[in-house]
Amino acid sequence: MKTDFICPKCGGHLLVGDSIIFSASNSEGEKGLILLSPHLGDYTRTTHPSFTIKSGSTIDYFCPLCKAHLGATEVHHQLVHLIMIDENGEKQDVYFSGIEGEMCTYKVSDKSIEKYGPASENYLKYFAARHI
Repeated sequence: MKTDFICPKCGGHLLVGDSIIFSASNSEGEKGLILLSPHLGDYTRTTHPSFTIKSGSTIDYFCPLCKAHLGATEVHHQLVHLIMIDENGEKQDVYFSGIEGEMCTYKVSDKSIEKYGPASENYLKYFAARHI
C-alpha cells in the first residue's frame, strides 16, 4: 500500500496520481486548484497560470469534495490539516503552512513529531506544547 492523503472532515481521498488536490482561494479572493507533491518536504506545486499567488500571502485551502476549509486548525490559524495514511495503514496528522513561500510541514503521531522544510521551526512550539 502506498501513502494516501484524506480530508480530515469528510474522509475523501485527495491524492490523485502524483498530486494532492485542493481547491483554494488567494488573498484577492480568486479561486483555483492547487496540486501539491505528496512527498513531505517537497514544496512543488502546480496551479493554472491564471491563478496567481503572491509570496507571503495567505492561501485558503479547501477539500474539493466536501468544500470544508482545511486551514485555521486547532494547532495554529496559519496551518492546513490533512490525514496521511502511511504504507502500513497507520493514520497520522499532517500540517503545512498556508502562507505562500513558508516551507514547513509536520507529521504528527501520538509518539512523535517530524518536521520538514527550512521554516519548520516557525510552528514547532505549538506542537510541542500539545503532543510531547
